[in-house]
Formats: sequence, C-alpha cells, structure tokens
Amino acid sequence: MKSISDLGNLSGKKVLIRCDLNVPLDGDKITDDGRIRASVPTLNALREAGAAVIVLAHLGRPKGQVKPEFSLAPAAKRLGELLGQDVQLATDVVGESAQQLAAGLSDGDVMMCENVRYEPAEESKDEAERVELANKYAGLGADVFVSDGFGVVHRKQASVYDVAKLLPNAAGKLVEKEVEVLKQLTTETKSPYVVVLGGSKVSDKLKVIDNLLKTADTLVIGGGMLFTFLKAKGHEVGTSLLEEDQVETCKNYLAEADKLGKEIILPTDVVVAPEFKADAPATVVAADEMPADQMGLDIGPESAQAFANVIRSAHTVFWNGPMGVFEMAAFANGTREVAEALTKVDGLSVVGGGDSASAVRALGFADDDFGHISTGGGASLEYLEGKELPGLAALADN
Repeated sequence: MKSISDLGNLSGKKVLIRCDLNVPLDGDKITDDGRIRASVPTLNALREAGAAVIVLAHLGRPKGQVKPEFSLAPAAKRLGELLGQDVQLATDVVGESAQQLAAGLSDGDVMMCENVRYEPAEESKDEAERVELANKYAGLGADVFVSDGFGVVHRKQASVYDVAKLLPNAAGKLVEKEVEVLKQLTTETKSPYVVVLGGSKVSDKLKVIDNLLKTADTLVIGGGMLFTFLKAKGHEVGTSLLEEDQVETCKNYLAEADKLGKEIILPTDVVVAPEFKADAPATVVAADEMPADQMGLDIGPESAQAFANVIRSAHTVFWNGPMGVFEMAAFANGTREVAEALTKVDGLSVVGGGDSASAVRALGFADDDFGHISTGGGASLEYLEGKELPGLAALADN
C-alpha cells in the first residue's frame, strides 16, 4: 500500500476519497461522531497539500433507493464543523449536482457526494455494473483515489474496490493506522495476549475464534454469545439468547482450547431478568443455576472483576462486543468493567469497533483512554480471521 506522501504533489489536483461516515443517528442527530472525527486527519492532510477533495461515503442500508432518512446531510454538517469550513453536499451521488460541485472546487475545498448506497450498482454482485459506477466516480474529475474508510475495506463495492483499480491510489492515515494495529494483533503480539469477545451471536465470530485459538493465550467470552457456551457445558440458560445450532461448535471450541493449552474463560455469574426491559427487576445468579423463566442480560459482578483482572494482566488485548445490554443501566456494569480494565493495560489495548466503540463512548470513556479504537468492527474481525480484504488488496494491486 502506498501512503498519501507517495502520490507526489497534490496541489491543484482533485482527490476522490472513500471515508466511513456511517454514524448512528437519533432522527437527524448524530449520537456518536467517532467515525467522522477519525476521518479528519487525512482530510486535513489533503487540504494542506493543496488538493480539492471529493468525499464518498455511505450511511445505513438504503439498498439502492433514495431514502431521506439515510441522507449524509448530518455527516456533512458535522464534518464541516470539525474541519472549520463548509462541506458542500451534492443532492445526488454522481449526477448533475455532484458533477457541478466537483467542477467548481478550488484547492483546499471539500465536497461530499450523497450516500453511495443510493446507487444500486454500489453493492452489486455484477462486476460490470460496479465498474460502470466506479468510472462515474472517477469521472467527477478525480486525479487520484485515497482509501480511508476502514470500516468498508472488507466489502467488494464500487467506491471501495473497483474505483481503486481505476486511479492512482493510496491508503489514508486512518487505514494505515488500522492495518498497523491489526498487524500487531496477528504477527507481532506480546504475550499474554487476551481476546475478549461479546455481542449477540457465536455464529458471527466462528472463523475469528478458529484463528484466535491459535494466536491468543486466553479468550474471554461475554455478551449474548456466552449462553451458547454455557449450554455447551450442559447448563440451563433460561430464555436467554441461544443458538442451538452452534452448541456443538462451542463444545468443540472448549475441547480444542484444552488440547492447545489455551483458556476460554466464561462467566461464573450472570445478571438475569424476566424480560428484556430497562426497568425489569435484575438479579444476580450463578452461571450454572439460571432460572428457566429468566434471561441473562449481562455478566455478573464476580465475573466482571475476574475478566478485569485477566485483562489488566495482559500485554495485548483485543475486545470486540459488549458484555451485556449496555444501553440499559441495570445491565451495563460488565461492559463498563471491561472497558475500565482496558484503560489499565500495560501494552496494546484495542477496542474492536462497532458496538464496542459505541459502548465505551456512551459509558463516558474518552478515545485516548485506549491504545486504539477501531472504526471497523466487521473489517477488524475479518482481518483477524486471516481473510484477504478486497479494499486493501485493491490498493496493493495498483
């Protein structure tokens, strides 16, 4: 991968950049602007180099249809505030509005095309359709392409993969940083290496568990996925989230960990409630004594302390997935304790994007409390699975 500095003199040139501005919204209010803030260093570097910048990004899943609730208007406004200058938003993706704004750019200006996922070809499985759209992106007058949307580099999409093959390209500062950190988690790890996995489903993390059993010393399991592991150990899990079809897989993981001399740590206590509601009465029970009419919504306080102790003793920690329903105060303690422990790690601590990143900010932690907060949960996991990420492969190819 080339860096921006490898692109030569950018003064007077138009740079097409793919950012990841897919931020959570409450109406038109951004509830977590972390991904927008993460895009600022690269955009500032391009502006300072004298380039005019055309931003491509997406929001949500409009599935090829123009839906106002998925407009990038809130992201464009917030980006302008962070850059200290107006960021004009086209009313279309590659149509007349985008073309006119791009043609009128001066050095140092920044514009944004509307949500690239308004275009059906953006996510098409048909390569010819994607390439046709990629040519329209490049046709906005772009001289070079910069990939800085790490959260989408695992997608073979027109604004991520195909356009990178049409123009001289480079990785932005964010993508460079993400890859540097992920290399430390795969080839340059310092032991003890602890991986904390949460979130709802084991099935979302099958391949990454396969790979991490080879590289990590300890896997710590929380979140909704823990109940499939508890079921694999023969325990009652009540009405908790459960993937029956993955119980055997979890048994195999536990056996494989024993065989490899690795440790999979499960909670010894859980917080349960009769229903999934913020004001439901919460009680703490032993993990092997869950009532049949209750659901687990967080790891218990004993487990939270045990998890925290394991994390603090590590030199490398990767965390992906909350420990419980952190959005509800009664079920946020496990996630808070894990986050707090990560801030105390003497080494590299990585928050693996997605819900984990939202959780630490919602719970009051600052980004610089951690070694790194990834902007791409899915991309991070696929990298740790050992997969080739199309968006990175395209940069290496050109």
